[in-house]
Amino acid sequence: MTTNTSRKLISAMQVSLDGFVEDSDGKTDWVDSWADAIQLIDDVDTFLLGGHMYPGYGEYWGSIHANPHIIPPNPEVPSQEGRLPSSSEIEYARFAAQTPHVVLSTTLKSVSWPRAQIVRDIAELRAMKATPGKNTYVVGGAGLVASLLDADLIDELRLIVHPVVLGSGKPLFKGVRRHSLEFVHAQPGKSGRVILTYRA
Repeated sequence: MTTNTSRKLISAMQVSLDGFVEDSDGKTDWVDSWADAIQLIDDVDTFLLGGHMYPGYGEYWGSIHANPHIIPPNPEVPSQEGRLPSSSEIEYARFAAQTPHVVLSTTLKSVSWPRAQIVRDIAELRAMKATPGKNTYVVGGAGLVASLLDADLIDELRLIVHPVVLGSGKPLFKGVRRHSLEFVHAQPGKSGRVILTYRA
């Protein structure tokens, strides 16, 4: 009997009640913490994100890690005053700084995040997934999650559904083919949120 030692790719995405990850202006001011998602995934040894998301991600979390007592830059609206990071966001920044990151991009030349590497195509991710390891947290963005879902590389999808209807914006699943997912469970979260878990 052989044991499957391949790692799981698990995505946890913040989404509005009507399925958007950003409003029509590209804002996500309805998300009050970006650290909640990682708390839903156990035994993580790798973070995976897309090249479009990486620059703002690196700036935001790098700033919190370097100085958790100042207001980090807002990657969406750099001129807009933000807020001090929460304790869970500080904890996330510290954990992220010591965890390897993989960035899928065909255009980025380099990444400055500690212990980060660039991969150029889905085939490299498929090979990585086949290696022994713990869970990989698929940070996002939406385009990466959709691509991985269509490539049958997502093992579990966890949606943090916020009690807000945006009406329009950037959909989480734009352009994906049809998928039938297995419902695992639902649990209430803070501020009226519901966390839905599906197995791909």
